[in-house]
Amino acid sequence: MKQIDMDNFAIGDKNGFVLIAGPCVLENEEAAMDIALYLQKLTTRLKIPYIFKASYDKANRTSINSYRGPGAKEGLAILQRIKDKLGVPVLSDVHRFEEIDPAAEVLDIMQVPAFLCRQTDFILEIAKKARVINVKKGQFLAPGDVANIIAKAKSAGNDNIMITERGTSFGYNNLVFDVRSLPIMREMGYPVIIDATHAVQLPGGAGTASGGERSMVEYLARAAVAAGVDGIFLEVHRNPEMALCDGANSLYLDSLEDLLTTLKQIDELVKGKSSNKGKS
Repeated sequence: MKQIDMDNFAIGDKNGFVLIAGPCVLENEEAAMDIALYLQKLTTRLKIPYIFKASYDKANRTSINSYRGPGAKEGLAILQRIKDKLGVPVLSDVHRFEEIDPAAEVLDIMQVPAFLCRQTDFILEIAKKARVINVKKGQFLAPGDVANIIAKAKSAGNDNIMITERGTSFGYNNLVFDVRSLPIMREMGYPVIIDATHAVQLPGGAGTASGGERSMVEYLARAAVAAGVDGIFLEVHRNPEMALCDGANSLYLDSLEDLLTTLKQIDELVKGKSSNKGKS
C-alpha cells in the first residue's frame, strides 16, 4: 500500500491510524485554537498522529440561512496560525477553483467534498496543487467507483491520495455505513479514512439542517479500526448542542480520550504492536 509521509508521521501501509479531527466549521479563532490545543495534547499523550481539520467555508449547507464560516481569506489565515503555533498539519475542504491556489499554500491536505468527487476538472486541479489530496467518497458511489477517482488524481501527477468513507445514501434523509467498503477501497493501494461522524448524519433530516446520531459514532469507529482503516475522521466540539454546524453528529471533546484509547487497542491488535510508530 502507498504510504504517505507527513513531516513527523506516516499514513497508510501498516502504520497505526491517524486522527483527523476538529470542529465542522471555523466559528472563531479562539475556539478553534482551544480545540486544536486540546487534541494536540491528548494525541501526544496517547501517541496517535494528529491532523487538525475545520472548514473555512461550508458551501453545501442545507439552508441559505445557515452559518458557512469566515470564508477563505480569514479562515486560511486562522488555519495557518494554528499550524504555526501548534506544529500540527491542517486539513480543510475546498469548494471552488479560485480557492485552490491560496489553500495549497496553507493546507497540508486539501479535501475534495463528497458532492464534488466526480468533478473531473476540479479533482485534476487540486491534484496538481495539493501536497496530499483527500477525497470524500460521495454518498452516491459504490466503493469500486473510487478507482476512477484515484486514476484522475494520479493522471495529474499526484500519488499522495487518501479516500474517505462517509456513508452511503439509504433512502431519504439517512445514510448507512457498509464496513465492506473499507477493505474494498484499501485493495486499490491507497490509505482509507472513515468519517465516523458524517456517517451517522441524517442529511436534511431537521428540515433546514441535517440531523445526526452521535451515540452511534463509537460503534462505527470501532468497526472501521477492526477492519484495518488507516485513519479516523471525527468532528468534535466543546458543546455540540451549541455548534454552528453539524452539532447533532459531532462528539463532545471531553469524550474522546476513552474512545481513542479503545481504538488504539483495537488497532494494535489488528496491525500488531508496531503500529502507531510513524516515521523514525
